[in-house]
Formats: sequence, C-alpha cells, structure tokens
Amino acid sequence: MRPPPLDRSRQAAPQVVEYLRERIIALEFPPGIVLSRGELALQFGLSQTPVRDALMRLEEEGLVDIFAQHKTVVSRVDIGAALQAQFLRSAIEIEVARALAQPRDPVLVKRLRATILAQKASLAAGDLAQFSASDMLFHRQMYAAAGVPDLWDVVRRHSGHIDRLRRMHLPLPGKAPQILKDHARIVDGIARGDATAAEASVRAHLSDTLSRVDQIRVRYPTYVTN
Repeated sequence: MRPPPLDRSRQAAPQVVEYLRERIIALEFPPGIVLSRGELALQFGLSQTPVRDALMRLEEEGLVDIFAQHKTVVSRVDIGAALQAQFLRSAIEIEVARALAQPRDPVLVKRLRATILAQKASLAAGDLAQFSASDMLFHRQMYAAAGVPDLWDVVRRHSGHIDRLRRMHLPLPGKAPQILKDHARIVDGIARGDATAAEASVRAHLSDTLSRVDQIRVRYPTYVTN
C-alpha cells in the first residue's frame, strides 16, 4: 500500500510516524515484518533522515525493534507493556468520564451517539477498519470535551501494545457488538449525570481485552510475547 502524499506545510517525520503507527496498530504491518528505511524513503519521496527519525520514534513507543546496521522489524506485542498502558488509560479516562457526567452537555451526548451510529454502520458493512477509526474518534471526543485533548495524544503514544491487542480481539465473536454496548452505557451515564455509572462503564469497557489474552494468543500465536 502506497502512503498518501505528505502535507508539505508540516514536518515530514511526524507524518511518517502517524502513517506507520496506524498501519502497525491495524496489523497491516504485523509483528515480525521488516520495514526497509530505503523503501519507505522512496515511497514517501523523502531522504532517509526523516524516515530514520520516524522509526526511532516508533522504537521509543515500542512498536518497532531497530537492529543497528541490519534491519528494523515490527515488534511483537508485549503483555507487560500493554498492562501498563491499560493502567494509564484507565486512570485518565475514568476521570474524563466523571468530569463529563457532572455538567451534562446535551450537545456532547448527541455527538457521541452519532459516532456510535457510525460505528454500527461500519459493523453492518463489515468494515472493521472504519469501525476501529470510529472507536478512536469516540474516545478522542470525550477527551476533547473534558478539556484535555493533549492527554489523548499522550495515551496514544503509550498504547501501541494494548491497541494491537484490541485490534486482534476485535474480529472475535461478540467483541464488536460489546464495544457498541459499552459505548452506549458510557454515554447513558454521562447523559444522566451519573458519574458512578459512567466511570464503571469505562472501567469495564477498557478491561475486557486483557481478560481475553489467552484467547487472543491462540488466534495469533506468533504476535504476542510475555
């Protein structure tokens, strides 16, 4: 798949990071695949310097392993790193849900429910990639509404391992419908001004994938470590 044209008004390396991160989390670049700096530079129409910088950034996020003077490969999913990312995200997002439930913003509730409807349409069409994109949008909307949009970026930078686990979990029977139910419960709690219900719904929603690690390992035995 050829990457989209770069926005020349922005620095190149962050755009390469965004593109590669999305492909890695979507499992389009699965664990173990080799990422050639030269080939990527050619595809993006760049020198190798911004591509090298992008790969180093992804190494910091744990998404690739760089073997100096040899090769760069997409890392396997580390369960320990996934657990830590889950802890971070849960701690933040529970507080986000509480904050959103206190003022009860009907406009936000309408926006979140529209995103859930978009997710349902994607699921009906069998488009799990778009379903995942709408899933991310749902949570990003919550962070923005709570006035902490930068924390979403922080969470995303630390969530590569747990996000890939979630992407592996998504095709398993019942997972996608459960996400829709969880999202609806979160919004219902916010709409009622029930912070306790909103928090509980977020906690249950975010903890489900890690409770299914053994099931995920069976389906993807070479993708997961620890």
